[in-house]
Amino acid sequence: MRTAASLLVISVGVAPLAAQSDSASGEHWATLFANETLVYEAKFGFITLGSGMMHTAGIDTVRGTPALHVIFVLKGGGVIYSLHDRMDSWIGLDDFASRRFVQDLHEGGNEYYRVFDIFPDSGYYIQQGVDSVLPAAANPLDDYAFFYFARTLKLVPGDTLKFNNYFRPDRNPVILEVLERDTLDLPAGRFPTIVTHPVIKGRGILAEGKEARMWISDDDRRLMVQLKIKFSFATITLRLKSIVAEPPEDMLLRPGKYPGS
Repeated sequence: MRTAASLLVISVGVAPLAAQSDSASGEHWATLFANETLVYEAKFGFITLGSGMMHTAGIDTVRGTPALHVIFVLKGGGVIYSLHDRMDSWIGLDDFASRRFVQDLHEGGNEYYRVFDIFPDSGYYIQQGVDSVLPAAANPLDDYAFFYFARTLKLVPGDTLKFNNYFRPDRNPVILEVLERDTLDLPAGRFPTIVTHPVIKGRGILAEGKEARMWISDDDRRLMVQLKIKFSFATITLRLKSIVAEPPEDMLLRPGKYPGS
């Protein structure tokens, strides 16, 4: 097992990637995720319930800072229960810190639309539509940014990693259990993987009750090849179907009536 100092390295204010044995440069991770569109099939057992996507939309500028814009989409369900979730995250190129986070969630008739503007240099965040300025954790990351952060880590089965840089301090620590190695045969091919169990307090896609499991390819690409999430109506498994040059147009449509980012 790693020492407590290495497990809690984020809590003492060290930039996330600088603590890892992998390359810490912004160029490295931006290149790793550039032009990446991963398309998934959403399965309930042997039944296909929908589809999912992880998409790198490109480099944007948020308040003058270059940031990588990444998008997650999950569509599925049936007549009785349907879901259409989308998350957008803007991650600073220089420091791997979240600048903006949008949740557009539609699950079984419940709708949540939230926009968070995060100011890492000043140490606070603002939720649009809420008249308050709240303190943010150091080196802040949002729910979806943690998907990418996990892909930069050196993952050793048996380790339990704890991080105190979720942007909302009351939701810390984020816990990432590294469970085991596994080999998966998926529509996109065969992948050696490392299985992880990420947990963030709250209602997000990695909340405790979702009992998430994430399979990351054990190679240089560090792809998320499978994701298992528990919803109220079923446990859905996203299995990597294809890696494409352009995202399917229907996957970029927003779930509800709300405007774009």
